[in-house]
Amino acid sequence: MSIYLKTGRVKSEWVDYNRHMNLAFYIHLFDVAWETLLEKFNIGEDSAINQKRTTFAVESHTTYDKEVKVGDEVDLNLLFLDHDKKRIVYKLEMLHKEEKYLAATTEVCSLYVDLSVRKVIEFELEKSNLIDSFIDENKKNFNPGELHLIKKLKK
Repeated sequence: MSIYLKTGRVKSEWVDYNRHMNLAFYIHLFDVAWETLLEKFNIGEDSAINQKRTTFAVESHTTYDKEVKVGDEVDLNLLFLDHDKKRIVYKLEMLHKEEKYLAATTEVCSLYVDLSVRKVIEFELEKSNLIDSFIDENKKNFNPGELHLIKKLKK
């Protein structure tokens, strides 16, 4: 199982000379999908602008399993999510919408940052509780496979 986040479509300007989507745009699509959860946890763009608090990705592990081409639609899904006081580790998948094959995965470790001083800080209790509630409600749907960055969490 996985948790649907967003659908994207491969644009012609994202395709390289190999006639498939360039790796930078896989990351772009994953990032856009992840933003839906950042907003849900009040740590996305609105938080960055108004509270000067957001997340910075610091490490990732991405697989490119099967190519996607111009016009292909892909579903971006959450496979796993966990956190500690200052970090979030999550894993997303990209599935070809029509043909249902796995195109890519990414696992990311992000830090929570106070933008006014550009330092890592602990999640506020309300934000930590939002993340915990989401995990509790959805962990039965997590299907992460192998995780490479989970050891980054300090629990």
